[in-house]
Amino acid sequence: MDTDDLVSVIIPAYNHERYVADCIRSIIAQTYHNIELLVIDDGSTDKTFAKLQDLKQECEERFFRVVMKTRENLGRRATDNELIDLAQGKYLYLIASDDMAKPQAVERLYSFLSENPDYVLAVGDNEIVNADAKRIYWGKHREVVSENQAVFKTFGDELRLNEPDNQHSDFGSYESLLKGNYIPNGYMYSRQAIIDAGKMDTKVFLEDWYLHLQLSKRGKYKYIPEILFSYRWHGENTVLSPAFQAKAQDVYRQIYEHEKEYCFAHGYEKLWKRMWSRRFGWRAKWKGLKAFLRGKK
Repeated sequence: MDTDDLVSVIIPAYNHERYVADCIRSIIAQTYHNIELLVIDDGSTDKTFAKLQDLKQECEERFFRVVMKTRENLGRRATDNELIDLAQGKYLYLIASDDMAKPQAVERLYSFLSENPDYVLAVGDNEIVNADAKRIYWGKHREVVSENQAVFKTFGDELRLNEPDNQHSDFGSYESLLKGNYIPNGYMYSRQAIIDAGKMDTKVFLEDWYLHLQLSKRGKYKYIPEILFSYRWHGENTVLSPAFQAKAQDVYRQIYEHEKEYCFAHGYEKLWKRMWSRRFGWRAKWKGLKAFLRGKK
């Protein structure tokens, strides 16, 4: 395996003292050998960095190179850019510090990308686990239910990626991603592609969607319908926070304003106008007003 390309596993860590050791151990357990581990603790106020230091020697014995550092809080986008700058691998494997990778994840994704150079990203399905790393299942609105009551058994199910009439048959195309982000977690992507895209824009709120839009301009995406990742659903996820919900419209406005010039220059003008109208046109405003009035009753 030493002849294979170096893969950089990058982990932006923040206030995950309960989960970060599970995350790191899932990378230690990877079947792929040639890995460097890069972790930046983004100014955690708990013992996240202490947990990392407890595992540093074990990591140095396992990986080609290890970087673990902490600093003041600069936010996720700045942390992602710093990790990209630190990376030496041909491919980046991104994992949040509360999630876990299946042992074969890096090897499986690397195998596909290394054999298909026209692809810039590969990702597998995600099982859903709770705070205790036990597998759970979702109902229609992401409420936790028993397996026999599950509407969605995996993240890929919820994203309609595993159905015979796959809702995203054009998986990872720019056109489909302009309508919204539907890429599962635990993806591996080309380091050069994101560098060519200018890395992360620190002014954009939703980093994952932004990243996918930029990468999709530079190559194809591959979805592998196999569980390669454990997505932690613990009640503290960013998408559940009131701050995230309050900024939802700002997120869409930021993204569409950022992408307008590219869309108009590359044949997506009609789609851009349709998506803008859906979010910010008179129909959207009328819909919002009706919802407001219903809430007043």
